[in-house]
Amino acid sequence: MSAEPPAQPDPALPNTPLANPSLPGPREQLNGLGFGMLLLDPQHVIREVNPAAESLLGVSLKRMRGKSFLDILDFVHSGVRDRLADTERQLVARGVDVTVGKRDLRLNITMSTLSNHPGWRMATLSDASQGERFEEQERRGQLRGPAVLAHEIKNPLAAIRGAAQLLQRKVGESETALTGLIADEVDRIAQLIDRMQRLGRERAEPVGPVTLHQAIRRAQETVRISTDATVAWREEFDPSLPPVLGNEGALVQVLVNLMANACDACSDSVAPQVTVRTRFVSGMVMNVIRLGRPVKLPIEICISDNGPGVDPSIRDDIFEPFVSSKTNGQGLGLALVQKLVRDMDGRVSHERDEDGGWTHFRIHLPMAR
Repeated sequence: MSAEPPAQPDPALPNTPLANPSLPGPREQLNGLGFGMLLLDPQHVIREVNPAAESLLGVSLKRMRGKSFLDILDFVHSGVRDRLADTERQLVARGVDVTVGKRDLRLNITMSTLSNHPGWRMATLSDASQGERFEEQERRGQLRGPAVLAHEIKNPLAAIRGAAQLLQRKVGESETALTGLIADEVDRIAQLIDRMQRLGRERAEPVGPVTLHQAIRRAQETVRISTDATVAWREEFDPSLPPVLGNEGALVQVLVNLMANACDACSDSVAPQVTVRTRFVSGMVMNVIRLGRPVKLPIEICISDNGPGVDPSIRDDIFEPFVSSKTNGQGLGLALVQKLVRDMDGRVSHERDEDGGWTHFRIHLPMAR
């Protein structure tokens, strides 16, 4: 007596998976993707776009649908454009420089063919700067050594400063300038070491719900008091934004650094201006190694200035320690900004709009649950 074949789910029955009314449809699945996706026909015309691609490119579905993919994305290197022309070939490209409108982006791009639809392809896009997340552990290891060294340097520095203060009481007026110089330089080095230690600190500050605009106001007040530059401030806030998940003290420090940098950068402009914007963006996702899962980052803070911008030769490395375009810069401010933002499971990025004459620093943070 042969065994009966296993029962198959009946699509007509409401309790079977095939007829589950809660099962997301193709459009919902497409909208839920954390990376940008575009459907291209054999003539490279864009037929479908998901919200993540709209957010990443800064272009709406209405403006992209029916347009050529190569008209929306202007590739800096012609080699990539030539490879895209072959509709029967798959493509994987990382760190590709493209211009979308007036924005310069660096993207990871994959182009896959659809076997049942000759000539049709699926393009997926992601922000290439997110790849730095996978180097986070390695970078922290590199910064741990300087942090340990900094700790060992601070003790003799304190002794040097104490000796200078003792000498100051015994020498004449002509020598007090020298002892004062010693003390001042020791203080400067000590401050530098403090910042190095903060960069190498592995334990992140605890996070919780933070009222975003309250943190921005605190940072603005600090910068306005501490800077001599006459800068026009402009605000474009979305008052409906929910609390972000972060550390208020760390977030204020990040904002103070970026706002102070913006004021310095545009101080020599004819009409210096700093703009602070907040908005909700969909589709921004980051892979966090520490958590082992992707994290949505829908809250954006953008700090912009109309200064000349960062020296092009160091734009790709501005978040690295000891990289600075300032004459007396230590190159730790933006490295610390990136470290603090990472500790809040967020990301910070830099963008230059040459046509408009603006420099933008964008922070993306998760929402508090």
